[in-house]
Amino acid sequence: MNTKTESLQNFFVRLMANKLFETFVVSVIIVSALVVGVKTYDISPNVLQALAIFDWVITFIFLFEISVRFVAEPNKWKFFNKAWNIFDTLIVVVSLIPIENSDMALLGRLIRIFRVLRMVSIIPELRMLLNSLAKALPQLGYVMLLMFIIFYIYAAIGSTLFQDINPVLWGDISISLLTLFRVMTFEDWTDVMYETMEVYPLSWFYYLTFIFFTAFAFLNMIIGIVVNVLEEEHALERAEEAEASGEPSLGELRDEILSLKEAVQKINRH
Repeated sequence: MNTKTESLQNFFVRLMANKLFETFVVSVIIVSALVVGVKTYDISPNVLQALAIFDWVITFIFLFEISVRFVAEPNKWKFFNKAWNIFDTLIVVVSLIPIENSDMALLGRLIRIFRVLRMVSIIPELRMLLNSLAKALPQLGYVMLLMFIIFYIYAAIGSTLFQDINPVLWGDISISLLTLFRVMTFEDWTDVMYETMEVYPLSWFYYLTFIFFTAFAFLNMIIGIVVNVLEEEHALERAEEAEASGEPSLGELRDEILSLKEAVQKINRH
């Protein structure tokens, strides 16, 4: 690497670390989202043309920003090992394709909508939240499966008992599942309960137990899993920062303390 390339790379590294540059990029992303929203209104052709030009300016700003990140990366292949970098690159590249006046215009508008997600790749805290959610999905899958089993059992019971009371809500098991989802989200669920209580006075027990299992128990389990994974992500990030700064990790400190303890015990034996 020659001196000019190295100095340019160092300049881009400092530019990426600059909070003003990060704030500017986030502001451009927000403005890009607002431009997409404005285009959904009935506006004059002159304003629409001005927004189109402004949209191209935003696209070239994004192109500059992604170029800065690419040049600042010492290992260029490592840049594409990160999923968010690939996502950002695809969004920017597709935005450069002039498809506004073609059959692919709808795709172009959709791509510009997804540019809002670039805020996640720019802000580390948002990126950590989304990564934690993605890592929690395998555990959440088992909870959701158990929740579906409970839903299915209660839907079968509800369809069997309450079908003659209100076929619109309990006509078959699929409609019963939708009704139970309404009960779980507390959307006028008492109206559904009071209607069945006129025929089955003890049917309140059916609704209360269902709400306990779903709205309270399972949703709290989901929250607990996500929070636990988020804490693990924070601990991993702190360990990576400590390793990058040269500070010993907790495991290394523990091993060092154990070795010192063994050395002291050997000295005491002698």
